[in-house]
Amino acid sequence: MQKIMVCIKRVVDYNVRVRVKPDGSGVMLDGVKMSVNPFDEIALEEALRIKERVGNVEVLAVSIGVADTQQQLRTALAMGADRAILVQTDAAVEPLTAAQTLLAVASKENPDLILLGKQAIDDDANQTGQMLAALWERPQATYASKVEISGTKVQVTREVDAGLETIEVDLPAVITVDLRLNEPRYVKLPDIMKAKKKPLDVTSLDALGVKAGQLLKTVKTDPPPQRQKGIIVKDVAELFEVLRKKGLI
Repeated sequence: MQKIMVCIKRVVDYNVRVRVKPDGSGVMLDGVKMSVNPFDEIALEEALRIKERVGNVEVLAVSIGVADTQQQLRTALAMGADRAILVQTDAAVEPLTAAQTLLAVASKENPDLILLGKQAIDDDANQTGQMLAALWERPQATYASKVEISGTKVQVTREVDAGLETIEVDLPAVITVDLRLNEPRYVKLPDIMKAKKKPLDVTSLDALGVKAGQLLKTVKTDPPPQRQKGIIVKDVAELFEVLRKKGLI
């Protein structure tokens, strides 16, 4: 194995309380803290751990988005990625466009393994990894909770409804990761300073021969309903009476 490509997405930080625009056209992003998608951060951590075990492996971080996405790529470089590529665009990127773009990058970089989160926390689409594998015509393994590489094969333990499933795929392959795979490392100040000197290339959709098509249309965005105020009951009998009136028993 010589190269691992990790796909990361810029999303609203998971600690931020998301607010919906007054006209319901989307969520408010002005002045909101943005971070690396948590699932993609886990994918990057796994790539770095593979590099530490195998040695002599290049870790490439790739992202698609606005110019400010360089901040998240610098975070990836600070974590330990060797270099980064930003496909800069102001257009809204849907899963299929993202998969086509990542395929174009992969065709140039020829990675042995592509890692990305199982989904992004902004749209929860859970589609890009699967689409990328199909377009690349390579095996895929999703919801990975354990990854073991042996030569030209990789064994992936994945979480399914019935428990754990272990599959083996040939490299090159696409793997999407789940939360239980690992815990990302903490980025230290010296690593942040070193990351400023690492290469970060910027390209465009046009340069890659990809057109950002719009197949989905957001009709309206609504905030989640407010939770109803709870009540305090005196005893079990009153609890049963309240549940009966609500039709729950």
